[in-house]
Amino acid sequence: MNDQSAYRTDMIAARQAPDQRRGVVGWLRANLFNGPVNSVVSVVVIGFLAWCLWPFLKWTLFDADFLGSTRADCTGDGACWVFISARFESIVYGFYPEAARWRVDIVFAMMAILVAWLAIPRLPYKRWVGLFALVGFPVVAWILLSGGYFGLESVPTRAWGGLMLTLVIATVGIVGSLPLGVLLALGRRSKMPFVKAVSVIFIEFWRGVPLITVLFMASVMLPLFVPGNVEFDKLLRALIGIMFFWSAYMAEVIRGGLQAIGRGQNEAGQALGLGYWQRTGLIILPQALKLVIPGIVNTFIALFKDTSLVLIIGLFDLLAIIRAGLTDANWLGFSTEGYVFAALMFWVFCFAMSRYSQYIERRLNTSYRT
Repeated sequence: MNDQSAYRTDMIAARQAPDQRRGVVGWLRANLFNGPVNSVVSVVVIGFLAWCLWPFLKWTLFDADFLGSTRADCTGDGACWVFISARFESIVYGFYPEAARWRVDIVFAMMAILVAWLAIPRLPYKRWVGLFALVGFPVVAWILLSGGYFGLESVPTRAWGGLMLTLVIATVGIVGSLPLGVLLALGRRSKMPFVKAVSVIFIEFWRGVPLITVLFMASVMLPLFVPGNVEFDKLLRALIGIMFFWSAYMAEVIRGGLQAIGRGQNEAGQALGLGYWQRTGLIILPQALKLVIPGIVNTFIALFKDTSLVLIIGLFDLLAIIRAGLTDANWLGFSTEGYVFAALMFWVFCFAMSRYSQYIERRLNTSYRT
């Protein structure tokens, strides 16, 4: 090899400098203004959004009234959020006795601490905290909310309402529908004919009727099929109906994840000498649940929004309490503020669940995007 072939003599062509733009400006240039056509479209869309949103922002924030306690305090041309502040305790607690609302506050605080503890990855003792959340917390919450124990004043469930009732229904429905949905999904894939038939009939029955029909059935028809001396609480009937209804949808979501797992995973577990429940609990189910996290959370969000349907059986959830407040002669004409606030509350909880599910997907590396 001679020297001329071992060394390069011509100059390397100039290359474009690497893009060092960061932050908001860099993101805007890379996504919205990375070309003439995209720039024009972005300007038009941003202008259209500003034209549509400005009147709404002006009504909700800039011209709105926030402070006060009566209708006379609403003097501006914008929204009268005084209606919300004046009825805020009713919106949160419903008809719960004022002297006992500290019990609801304790339950809210415990729920927030448990959710934060389980959601933050670095906190220790998650297994014990999760066990308490599933077993201990429901018992403590029931004792505090219903009373009748340890000298606490008894508060019937017909006095529950507002945001408190919405969270109770959503929490019980979510916690109950997920494990029941897992069992139904496994039962539908079972090789035992009886178990498979029962699971299929259960799923198809509950998926084939509207939730409103289920609530009516639980509230009106269920007492006709039990002995006369047996009395079911109306809230308990609604909770059972909601849990059964959404467990059927949850079962189909989880079954989709189970079908996505290759047969080789099960065969590998058999080769290791693992039994059915060991293979399912240690190998198959964890992978299936990771694959269907978006579907599971989507079902949770739909369940949370459908809690407002309990109004038809006489339970006053968040939306129903706001609608009841609008019938007050002192606050007639403020329905827009009430419905906007209810929509905002539902959106906050649903958006939080959606964002946390995306965090779980990234943490478990379940994304298959290239």
